[in-house]
Amino acid sequence: MALSDCIVFEGSNMAECHPVAFRWPMQAKTENGAKLIHVDPRFTRTSAMCDIYAPIRAGSDIAFLGGLINYVINDERWKSDSFFQEYLLNYTNASTIVRKDFQGTEDLDGVFSGLMEYTRDKPGWDYDGFLGQYQTDTWQYETQGGGEMGQPRGGEENSAPGRKEAQYKPKPGEPFEHIIQKLIKPSARRDPSLKHPRCVFQLVKRHFSRYTPEMVQQVTGCPPETFIKVAQTILENSGRDRTTSFAYAVAWTQHTNGPQMIGCCALLQLLLGNMGRPGGGIMALRGHASIQGSTDVPTLYHSIHGYMVAPSGLKDHATLRDYIATEANATSYWANYPKFMVSYLKSMYGDAATPQNDFGYDWHPKIIGDHSHMPMFVAMADGKVKGMLCVGQNPATSLNASLERKGLRKLEWLVVRDIFLTETATFWNRSPENQAGEVKPEDIQTEVFFMPAAQAAEIDGSFTNTQRMLQWHFKAAEAPGHCRSDLWFTHQLALRLKKLYAESELPRDQPFRNLTWDFDPDPGHVITPAGEPDAHKVLREINGYVTGHLEQHLDGFDKLKDDGSTTCGSWIYCGVYPAPDQNLAAKKEADPPGVNNSERNWGWAWPANRRVLYNRASADLKGRPWSERKRWVWWDGKEWTGYDTPDFAKTKAPGAPGDMKKTGLDALSGTDPFIMIPDGRGWLYNPSGLLDGPLPTHYEPAESVIKNPLYRQQSSPVFKYWKRDDNLLSAVADPRFPYVITTYRLTEHYLSGVMSRWNPWLTELMPELFIELSPELAGEKGIKNTEWVRITTPRSQIKAKALVTRRMRPFKLGDKIVHQVGMPWHWGWEGVATGDVVNTLTSMVGDPNVTIHEGKAFVCNIEKA
Repeated sequence: MALSDCIVFEGSNMAECHPVAFRWPMQAKTENGAKLIHVDPRFTRTSAMCDIYAPIRAGSDIAFLGGLINYVINDERWKSDSFFQEYLLNYTNASTIVRKDFQGTEDLDGVFSGLMEYTRDKPGWDYDGFLGQYQTDTWQYETQGGGEMGQPRGGEENSAPGRKEAQYKPKPGEPFEHIIQKLIKPSARRDPSLKHPRCVFQLVKRHFSRYTPEMVQQVTGCPPETFIKVAQTILENSGRDRTTSFAYAVAWTQHTNGPQMIGCCALLQLLLGNMGRPGGGIMALRGHASIQGSTDVPTLYHSIHGYMVAPSGLKDHATLRDYIATEANATSYWANYPKFMVSYLKSMYGDAATPQNDFGYDWHPKIIGDHSHMPMFVAMADGKVKGMLCVGQNPATSLNASLERKGLRKLEWLVVRDIFLTETATFWNRSPENQAGEVKPEDIQTEVFFMPAAQAAEIDGSFTNTQRMLQWHFKAAEAPGHCRSDLWFTHQLALRLKKLYAESELPRDQPFRNLTWDFDPDPGHVITPAGEPDAHKVLREINGYVTGHLEQHLDGFDKLKDDGSTTCGSWIYCGVYPAPDQNLAAKKEADPPGVNNSERNWGWAWPANRRVLYNRASADLKGRPWSERKRWVWWDGKEWTGYDTPDFAKTKAPGAPGDMKKTGLDALSGTDPFIMIPDGRGWLYNPSGLLDGPLPTHYEPAESVIKNPLYRQQSSPVFKYWKRDDNLLSAVADPRFPYVITTYRLTEHYLSGVMSRWNPWLTELMPELFIELSPELAGEKGIKNTEWVRITTPRSQIKAKALVTRRMRPFKLGDKIVHQVGMPWHWGWEGVATGDVVNTLTSMVGDPNVTIHEGKAFVCNIEKA
């Protein structure tokens, strides 16, 4: 980001929520003269540091981004610039032709072809929450023979209820390379002129044609002159010699169409040639030190290490070969899926994992539906869940918090691990329901165990930050009393479970019996407190080694095999610990001075210490840098080299042809930079991968104060909603709830406040819960600054102090004036500073792809309290 010529912050208040990272945009501004742009419902400290502030209504980001896409592709500079056209034609799927029977939102007034009612065709988990489903056949490419071309890589797209099962059924014992070979699909038809009415570029152009500056204003409230200034600034700072980057956080993700917002930005960045280049791309700003790490080596239900798909009882995953045939892809780097998966299973089950038993695949847990946070708590509230381990989370203050507390009251047992007493630990006697006399502690049967946790500075270990970089942190102090690290807790729990099942012969207990677990310190190596595992051993296991030879570490994922001869916990981390005495996460050296220095000697970024993904796109078709100023990686006549680890086959020349009858990178040509994508190109249009449409589309949030100005379809037809009396939604433009509300973070507090509201210095800086509202709204309601206000939604009501400020402003949407308010969500009933739980106001609705909740755009009423 320090190399950007323009940086757009949308879906993020980076200066306040990521203040350490914000130094790099400020460096770009002060040293390179970069333009900074903030697109946000509130004027914040980020806005104050930017050259342009563009106000928009919460939840309207796709309309704004779609407007930018429409502006760009109709701008004469973009149409006449050889860089944009060369990048578009050769590095994206713009020329690819889509099937004849595909219909888009322009044909169907806001939906795509294939929309069906949600039907469950397999028994299992009953809490998936889908409203509808898409059958994605018509979204596919047209092949050379005129048929369909479906090229999914597995992943979330294959959990789509309407998706067909894999047609190819592998035989028991069939070699993995044969399976991958049989997954090759026919080549897609292309039109290099980009004039075919069904080529991706024409579909994109038609899809976004109604996203004019005037329509952008009607949907978002942003004045046309401000919108056009943003569009022109982005265009002026993109091209052969300049790059623009975007940064977002949870204000893009926490929506019923959050992944589509991010995909819309990716589409724009591909049109501008900003992907795979220094100072370009999109930065996902993670909420704290290792959220990135917790998705890489996941605490997610639907994926396993290295973004491989969790085996599922609802898909064709009966055997390891069925799983590979369903989830692998033949014509991208995902052709190596068997190597990644087998090495992972060897890490799980060690010597017990053999070719004869599918490397222990049958022992691996299988999911049977959506087991994420929201459906799990809905099931909990119905008494379907007996116990919970709550580690570093505070659901008593989370989404539709009263419903989640109802779920906690139905548990038989609850383990809470945290550094301070949390609301989740005391929900049984101090909750709002207790205070109101609605619930009595003696009527709650949940047995609660509170286990004190160590803080990050009290343990050794690694974390992976927002730029995929692993850094090793060293213990600064011993944890007090009985506080223990999460590593200690997990290690001891695993040892005790293995001991519990050690003598069992039951088939269901064999996974525990065969699980490898050797993380105790070596003899003579003292680690305190007693029972703490060796964090280095954990990272070495994740890195990988030659099976049976712990001392022979692997230095990269290209060494992984599918025959059981390699062991690797997470393929994307392979290479961080290339030798027993070489922990690259702990490397902290400055690179020598140079142009476009990538700081490769500081920490280690997965994969392969690569700082910019898909960086083959930083060079032109002949392998030359697009410009000297944006030089990053290039072809030197023999191999790819540069300031960064090349994200490409090292010795594949730019002019090398691809052969789509072969697998892996052999299928891609020397000008196909996006090596994880089946056709090697950045996707402007997604034939697979998303459950809610191949192109981003503006839908109103699940609750909205207006009808959708763009389409008859009001909100996403396939978002998730758990319809219950304790999870009610407002009707469209319900006069009882006339205001838009969004939530956000403060610099002084952290998450639900567990790590900050016990600190008297931080609570003195920001002592009370408040609600920000504009002077205009305050005048209408007769509310003065610091007066108490009651905030009401269909789910609940809370109180807060009024903060009347011009940071909030009314929006004119067509002929209607819409007011918006905002609240931080860091308070609860524990700690030095207490306040009402803001998330009590929210509902349990979510995106269909990843079940992220919609906490950044819903409706409310406010009045004097």
